[in-house]
Amino acid sequence: MVIDITLNVTPEMMNAASNNLKLSLVGHIGTHFDVMDKEFPLEYTKRKGVIFDVSNIGDRDILISDIELNKVSKDMFVLFYSGFIEKDEYGTKNYFLNHPQLSNELIYELINREVSLIGIDFAGVRRGNEHTPMDQYCADNGVFIIENLCNLDKLLECENMMVNTYPMRFAEVTGLPCRVIVEV
Repeated sequence: MVIDITLNVTPEMMNAASNNLKLSLVGHIGTHFDVMDKEFPLEYTKRKGVIFDVSNIGDRDILISDIELNKVSKDMFVLFYSGFIEKDEYGTKNYFLNHPQLSNELIYELINREVSLIGIDFAGVRRGNEHTPMDQYCADNGVFIIENLCNLDKLLECENMMVNTYPMRFAEVTGLPCRVIVEV
């Protein structure tokens, strides 16, 4: 089975996002990854994936203890299903300002485990003025964050998955739109 986890962006969603997103819009609309000043390695286009259901976490950061860290290994695509993109429509002010976030310790541990990609169904692994510095830190360590994924609930029962990521070939931008397809 093949599942598309790329957000389908409508003109209304683009309009709402452009009114609520302060970053450069080129590359940061819909499903994209924050490449920062790096180049996306072609070997990252196909990675073994693992998903964690963190939808029960409310008003706190997502912690290391919230996932089964033993399932994470080098070169993986680690996905986090929070359900946020289904609750708060993409493009709204609340979507960008009040989304879940991963704890710094969890992000550092994923980097230490040398994962390739972190995928989330919300606007960033950190909020506010912590967003861009953490994206840069991850990119500097060879880990890219893919934001605004959808349909992750369809993957929750999947044990083995291969995640295919196909970024646009834009140059000198901080974000790259991409298509993300999962084979289960």
